[in-house]
Amino acid sequence: MEKLNGSMMENYALKVSYIPDETATSEGPPAGGRRGFNARGPPRSGSPGLGARPKVQSDIPLRVLVPTQFVGAIIGKEGATIRNITKQTHSKIDIHRKENAGAAEKPITIHSTPEGCSNACRTIMDIMQKEAVDTKFTEEIPLKILAHNNFVGRLIGKEGRNLKKIEQDTGTKITISPLQDLTLYNPERTITVKGSIEACSRAEEEVMKKIRESYESDMAAMNLQSNLIPGLNLNALGLFPSGAPGMGPSMANVPPPGAHGGCSYGGQPESETVHLFIPALAVGAIIGKQGQHIKQLSHFAGASIKIAPAEGMDAKQRMVIIVGPPEAQFKAQCRIFGKLKEENFFGPKEEVKLEAHIKVPSFAAGRVIGKGGKTVNELQNLTCAEVVVPRDQTPDENDQVIVKISGHFFACQLAQRKIQEILAQVRRQQQQQPKPPSGAQPPTPRRK
Repeated sequence: MEKLNGSMMENYALKVSYIPDETATSEGPPAGGRRGFNARGPPRSGSPGLGARPKVQSDIPLRVLVPTQFVGAIIGKEGATIRNITKQTHSKIDIHRKENAGAAEKPITIHSTPEGCSNACRTIMDIMQKEAVDTKFTEEIPLKILAHNNFVGRLIGKEGRNLKKIEQDTGTKITISPLQDLTLYNPERTITVKGSIEACSRAEEEVMKKIRESYESDMAAMNLQSNLIPGLNLNALGLFPSGAPGMGPSMANVPPPGAHGGCSYGGQPESETVHLFIPALAVGAIIGKQGQHIKQLSHFAGASIKIAPAEGMDAKQRMVIIVGPPEAQFKAQCRIFGKLKEENFFGPKEEVKLEAHIKVPSFAAGRVIGKGGKTVNELQNLTCAEVVVPRDQTPDENDQVIVKISGHFFACQLAQRKIQEILAQVRRQQQQQPKPPSGAQPPTPRRK
């Protein structure tokens, strides 16, 4: 907490402090009750009733939608029912009653261990079933789980195999809301589970297990590479869900287009152009219905994203032209890689590997290659990407040549950033060179 206090983020100084936990019992620690985690987090492992569990809470909360008419029963008189649920399941439960005023359903966020989340969910389903009987509500009450779109493709699996297995193992019927329902500020899909309460409870465990595995896999990759990618404000990317109150996948921290938090060398980060090559069959998925997906992606990333015309009738690849500063490039490319995975253009155990092209001044190409290929070999060893500067290129009208980068997302990103570092170094060296005397002819640029 001491490290966070006073830190600067988006030109604001952070002030961090503990908050009291309303659900803490009188047996709790005397000094301020349980510690908060993102203002909504778990109790410490030493809190009453938790025993010696090594891991208190899952990084991913369970979020469910419940019919608005059952919210009162879930809360209970003066909050007695919800307090009892939190105490029995060792969970923190937020009922977002003020969200979507007048909506037929309200989201509930449950923070706990996976077991605690499942127990709380099961109890909430029991309460809704009892309330339905008491109020003569005859419609079926399915379990509705909210999940970030980043993880849904892996939950479904290739040709729907993962989802079919969960349905068969639990005796439930599971449907997922269409991609068209997504918006910039709501990247969650609704997973609707129909069956008995017991069956729905088992399905919830399996669904959330898959989602947590996907999250942990992504975060492991992010943690492994994020310290190697300079110039990016990774905490503000909004690529992964956060535990903020009232939010599943937090989009609140995403800076508006143009307000990028990337590292700037004496000003705003310079705009970059990257040509990313995707399977021709995936163009429709990237564009979306009536162009909605590519518009949302462009707005979210703060980048210009266009798909170049096909180079021929039988072209197997299409070029996506992405223009924007480093953070925008990271966000846009990450979503494109993720989309191809979600839409099953790559197998469940197959990494998405794409080729990206960036242009560099012809006089700087030698710096990217290095003496005897030393620099480019080091680049490949560091990033795990394949980096190629094709020989015998003819520079374009801007005296630029192409550098080809192939690999998975983080490998491509790291290689792009390292190459941009080299180019920035070349530019700084050029600026530091003494200017020719007044009246002297400037040197003629060397062309290949």
